Amino acid sequence: MPNHKSAEKRMRQSENRRLRNQVQKSKIRNTVKAVRDALESGDTAAAGEALPAAISRLYRAAAKGAIPQARANRVVSRLNKAVNRGSN
Repeated sequence: MPNHKSAEKRMRQSENRRLRNQVQKSKIRNTVKAVRDALESGDTAAAGEALPAAISRLYRAAAKGAIPQARANRVVSRLNKAVNRGSN
């Protein structure tokens, strides 16, 4: 347990941030999974429709600091490549 008032506040802030980031990451996983599931089932139209939502969610989480920007860029790039490969 923290011994100082500022350490107690830091602990509260860290916990709030952790919970907020956890929600963001869960939403990311769900939207990315929707794109990948559509690709696996062979439904490229559904994957193309789900892709913008996943991209938006990834970049929004990166802007808020829940995930690193490089990770968001990497996942978006791989999803785009997979959807484009599936539509050919």
